[in-house]
Amino acid sequence: MRIAVLGAGAWGTALSINLSARHQINLWTKSSDHAIEMDSRRINQSFLPGYALPKSIKITSILNEALDAVDLALIVVPISGLRETLRAIVASNIKVPMLWGCKGFESITSCLPHQIVEEECSDLSAHCGVLSGPSFAEEVAQGLPTALTLAATDADFARKVATELHNSRLRIYTSQDVIGVETGGAVKNVITIAAGISDGIGFGHNARAALITRGLMEITRLGLGLGGSMSTFMGLAGVGDLILTSTGDLSRNRQVGLMLAEGKSLKDILSELGHVAEGVYTAQSVLQLGNQLNIEMPITQAVCSILDESVSARHAVEVLLNREQKTETY
Repeated sequence: MRIAVLGAGAWGTALSINLSARHQINLWTKSSDHAIEMDSRRINQSFLPGYALPKSIKITSILNEALDAVDLALIVVPISGLRETLRAIVASNIKVPMLWGCKGFESITSCLPHQIVEEECSDLSAHCGVLSGPSFAEEVAQGLPTALTLAATDADFARKVATELHNSRLRIYTSQDVIGVETGGAVKNVITIAAGISDGIGFGHNARAALITRGLMEITRLGLGLGGSMSTFMGLAGVGDLILTSTGDLSRNRQVGLMLAEGKSLKDILSELGHVAEGVYTAQSVLQLGNQLNIEMPITQAVCSILDESVSARHAVEVLLNREQKTETY
């Protein structure tokens, strides 16, 4: 299969490396300087240093060149860049099946990725879906075992593409619950910031487990309210992704939480991080959607109050842990 990977961040680069063993990969970055550097050095020093880019991967900053004669476009840009990328695809007049690996809600519209796709190119291709799940880019680049969910409303399309991408080190499961998979991938980043704060303060493993568990409740409630399926939140794109990012030190959102616990400003944290931490930009949209659906989301509320610097990290987490006693329910 010929695949255009659109977006040369850590995740797009890792997928390109992994998939290049079986497929022809065109890796696209919108920066010509970035493309030239990667092509000459055969490494993505800016976003995934230490992992060589196989010579078989074609690197380009020209979108039409990346999309030429491919069987699939895999869009792996931040959610903030998805709409722009889709518009560029439409302008290219090249129709190709698409998957996206974006996680989050668009900050201005609170749209999930599939809603942005519907708005920008609903007639471009009937074949599209989301690829998500517990996955650190570095481990995928190393070829360590990883399992993902490919969700599409067209079950036949999902099975066909999953069969092509599936291998012993990158296991692909299918689903038709696009909303659930996208919601799980978006909201877990917000909960992960809270878990990072708790760990950074030194509240221990018990508190982290409580935040993850109650965070899963918030993900599930919002996801069900948006039209997702309960089984999705108990799977890879739900609890699986949440556990990984809330406990693994490779998680950028966890790092945000740890640094917030140290008292660093959000501006300094993002500058030091150098990569996109989607939870920072998604939190307010998650809270707004929860309010619209009349869903209680205390962890998300706490994260938002910390991010806008209205309360300290320690105070917000202590308030969470000292909430009134109640019956445990979904």
